[in-house]
Amino acid sequence: MEHLHLHGNTVSNLIMIIPPLYGAVQTVKEGLELRYVAAYLGLTAVGIGSWWFHMTLQYEMQLLDELPMIYSCCVFVYCLYECFKHKNSVNYVLFCILILFSLVVTTVYLKWKEPVFHQVMYGALVTCLVLRSVYVVTWVYPWLRSLAYTSLTVFLIGFALWNIDNIFCDTWRGLRNSMPPVLGAVTQFHAWWHILTGLGSYLHILFSLYTRTLFLKYRPRVKFLCGIWPVILVESPKKK
Repeated sequence: MEHLHLHGNTVSNLIMIIPPLYGAVQTVKEGLELRYVAAYLGLTAVGIGSWWFHMTLQYEMQLLDELPMIYSCCVFVYCLYECFKHKNSVNYVLFCILILFSLVVTTVYLKWKEPVFHQVMYGALVTCLVLRSVYVVTWVYPWLRSLAYTSLTVFLIGFALWNIDNIFCDTWRGLRNSMPPVLGAVTQFHAWWHILTGLGSYLHILFSLYTRTLFLKYRPRVKFLCGIWPVILVESPKKK
């Protein structure tokens, strides 16, 4: 059962690796801003780091799991707060603030090694994203409400399962070991954290990219690959 637990936690990271790689390639093909390539690749980096950590359970690999969560979320914040600026503009002040934030969190976390500090810093970035998303769908593009709130709901469910797994880890593991293998496998809350937060983060990038391309007068649309997986296709503005 323990082997299945580690295997599930490892494989569940694929949702943070394959779809964002596709999104990054699509973003380059459509000639969109590199910040969104960085957002997709940031999510991929989290997935790869988490994959290696759950394969090895080494502290160094744990850092490759946790620190990219901070870095990628900083990219998300930059993208969403810069949605309503001219194409390819750079906000050097915000860019420097986020770089400094990342450096401070990294330095403190390497010295302090306190998981709660990491969770609080990550939570602060997510709060910034939530506030900005609510602003966008309330005052600018209300028809994007379903995409924004689906992203947020999926992410928060994953976040809740992650905390339940952290707080009641030993108790829950004992219960799961007494379950039939199939039931034990589908109740691996940490694996569901990977799946749901990976999907929530991916949907957030779609929401941010949709908002940005709408502002730039592109014609974005959501398409479902194989009728299941959402991607954004963007047509260039019509030439007058």
